[in-house]
Amino acid sequence: MALRHFFLILLVVTVWAFNNVAVKWGLLDLPPLFLTLMRFIVVALILVPFTRVTRAQLRYLVPLAFTFGFMHFSLLFVGMKYTDAGTGAIVVQLGTPFAMLLASVVLKEKLTLIQMTGISISLTGVVVLAGSPTIPAWWVLCLLLCSAAGWAISNLIVKKSPDIKPLAMTGWLSFLAIPIVGLASAMLETNQIESLIHATWRGWFGILYSAICSSIVAYSLWYALLRSYNVNLIMPYSLLTPVLAVIMGVTVLGDSMNTFKIVGSLLVVAGTAIAVINLRNLRAHARLPKFRRLR
Repeated sequence: MALRHFFLILLVVTVWAFNNVAVKWGLLDLPPLFLTLMRFIVVALILVPFTRVTRAQLRYLVPLAFTFGFMHFSLLFVGMKYTDAGTGAIVVQLGTPFAMLLASVVLKEKLTLIQMTGISISLTGVVVLAGSPTIPAWWVLCLLLCSAAGWAISNLIVKKSPDIKPLAMTGWLSFLAIPIVGLASAMLETNQIESLIHATWRGWFGILYSAICSSIVAYSLWYALLRSYNVNLIMPYSLLTPVLAVIMGVTVLGDSMNTFKIVGSLLVVAGTAIAVINLRNLRAHARLPKFRRLR
């Protein structure tokens, strides 16, 4: 891998990790569903005018607006209102093993013994995390797990959908999620406009960072890297995101650390790594001649 691409990967996972800090700042000024709504509005305003989708693609984007827009993002933001940045990032990481389990049931994709072992370790990590004081109630954990499930279901929908350009998918998914999240915010929250008017730099930073840096810039770089390198070489780096999120939560936000959080986090990340990293392919890639790996 070219050195500049390695640093680009580190930049992307760092941007994603810091998004948890930005969201926590945004939640100091704005209700969680309304913060999600504003994020989608910004993304849609930037991308929709410059992208197009077909009627066939819309058939898949509409359910994605619910599973990814509402289930994943909205429930994540609500859950993070009541827990710290690192814990939220770790639990949502379970979206990867959840997606593998769903694919085995719905798409009949076979899971190996090593993958099943990794998934079991990840789920054990959640049981340990449940005992952490950073998760104040069982329903907060359920919200974060539903957020992870929303991400997993979205992956299955994307896999069955026709090819959609990444930025077009991001923009139109955000646009279609606006009425869903807006209705939920109107029903469950109050004083949204007032909170936006009186928001400090933290509230606006949470909106703009989540929309522009995390969604548009980071995902654009990530998909560009995926076009240049084998998926099995790139995807394991995404496991750095929750680790960095925990570190940033402690150093930037002053989040606490405890044994439950440390052990649970290690189990979730290690289990996910065992489940998703194809060591055989990585070894084969490492044996390729240098000129082939860098093309």
